[in-house]
Parts: sequence; structure tokens; C-alpha cells
Amino acid sequence: MPTTDNFEYDGPSKSQKKRDMQALQELGEALVKLPKERLARLDIPDTLREALRDAQRIEGRNEAMRRQIQYIGKLMRDVDPEPIRAALEASKGKSRAETARMHRLEALRDRFLADEQVASEIASTYPGADLQHLRQLRRNALRDKEQARPPRAYREIYQLLRELDDALHAADEISEPQDDE
Repeated sequence: MPTTDNFEYDGPSKSQKKRDMQALQELGEALVKLPKERLARLDIPDTLREALRDAQRIEGRNEAMRRQIQYIGKLMRDVDPEPIRAALEASKGKSRAETARMHRLEALRDRFLADEQVASEIASTYPGADLQHLRQLRRNALRDKEQARPPRAYREIYQLLRELDDALHAADEISEPQDDE
């Protein structure tokens, strides 16, 4: 009967290898869902980039997609996945920041609709704001709500606030010194 006293570790178990391969395939699936512009900015081998583009062209969840994801996982064995994961996390952070910005602007719009005095806060935050136009949109939004009409002016207030916020942030980026050297 063989003894287990002279057992030597010869690498990860078969189960661990399967878990690692599954994690690479899941990372590959996340890459397939990225927009083409963001995918183009990733530092990945051309063969992997081409496989990801092919997967994006496959429609639906079918056998072809499953095989393509397996192929992407196989290609990713030769790539360090950590920089790719870091890039995906960074893009999620940008998405979270954009969502937070959207919620902040929606809350500002709702406060403005509840109290016209918020217009002074908008004017101080966004110096280029046309307060007369904003007040007119507010009156229209309140009238639309009262008459149970579609909230067109309500949406326009948000669009205007977003444009003002975009202009403010664009001006901030221009005025900040660049560290390109």
C-alpha cells in the first residue's frame, strides 16, 4: 500500500486551475461588454483584442458566444489580468462618479422646483446661468405637473443644469495646470 509521507506539491489542484480559468472567462465577458472606444484604450495583445471584437459581433447568448468566451479565457492565460481588472475598476469608478453627479443635479432640480430661492444657489454655483429662463422652465414644470401633462419642462431643467455643470467642469479642467512634462 502506497504511503502519503513523500507527497510533493506539484502546483495548483485541478479544481483551482478550473476556478482560475473561470475567473479569466468572467473577466473576458466583462471586456466583451465594454464599448469599443474603451476597449481600444486597454493595453492588451492584438489577438485578444481581435477575439473580443469578434465576440462583440456575435448576437445573443448562444453556443458560438460560449465558445468565443472560452477562447478569450484561453488567450488571457498569457496576459497579466491585474492591469485589466484595475482598468475595469477605474471605469466603474468613473461610472459611479457620473451617477453621483446625475443624482446631485436631480436633487438640485427638485429643490429648485420646491423653492424658487434655490435659484440664487444655482446662480452662485453656475455664474453663466440664465435665471430668467430657469424660472420660466420652473413655472412650466409646475404647470405641467398640475395639469398632468408630460414633464417636458422638468426634463429641460435637468438638461440645462447638466449643460451648466459640464461648462463649469470644462472651465475647471482648462484652468488647472497640466503636468505633461
